[in-house]
Amino acid sequence: MTYQGVLSKMQTEFGDPIQYYLVFENSFLNMNQLLNKELEINFEGYQCLNCGKKKKIFRQGFCYECFYSSPAVGDWIMKPELSTAHLDIEDRDLAYEKQVQLQPHIVYLALSSEVKVGVTRKSQMPTRWIDQGASQAISIVEVPNRYLAGITEVALKSHYTDKTNWRKMLQNDIVHMDLIAEKLKVESLIPAEVQEFYHLEKNDLYEMHFPVLNYPKKVSSLSLDKTTHYKGKLTGIKGQYLIFEDGTVFNIRSFEGYVVRLEV
Repeated sequence: MTYQGVLSKMQTEFGDPIQYYLVFENSFLNMNQLLNKELEINFEGYQCLNCGKKKKIFRQGFCYECFYSSPAVGDWIMKPELSTAHLDIEDRDLAYEKQVQLQPHIVYLALSSEVKVGVTRKSQMPTRWIDQGASQAISIVEVPNRYLAGITEVALKSHYTDKTNWRKMLQNDIVHMDLIAEKLKVESLIPAEVQEFYHLEKNDLYEMHFPVLNYPKKVSSLSLDKTTHYKGKLTGIKGQYLIFEDGTVFNIRSFEGYVVRLEV
């Protein structure tokens, strides 16, 4: 069967294992059902996720103009500590920024390759952790806005990484740690203005199980900019990556806004 559309990050459903869906405008695929089957990926063009124009993708699924104008990709997205909506200060669109920034946020510890610290909106639990390929995650604090989450993350980044080693994550090379015990260690590291939101008794530890038949010993990343046609047997899905039998991995998130044709 043939499916064609614009790539956007796979939608997920928390379960055992995680369920993955690749959604196009007029169709969708439950990717779990494709495990152990041949999948052919063909690059067909671009379509900006913001303006919808067939323009080359610059970053995060946006064309150059949209990336530097849309409030959805302001600097505060990657650096929450730069959030200013709580001060009524606009970056690109104050109404949008208030809608996103002034809602409950979680600062968490997750195990994807080693222990990492991160920030997500409460509404994105556990989706954020699934997208990162984390095997476990636990919240540290729940705060009322993105700024407070951001300064907490900054305070903890000198003790924990804020990046996932994607190769180790895909090889299932994970440092096993007790996240509940790690949570006990961070209380004294949290900024004073966030201390009231630290609740030691809340140990909502999540465990994620991914649909992977075999973890590769070595991985090689597929880039549609360099390889416009690829065919291989799908043997796993983890984070936002498709894992193939030959060790090729394809990060759907990295190629949002790319138009592809899939042959199953």
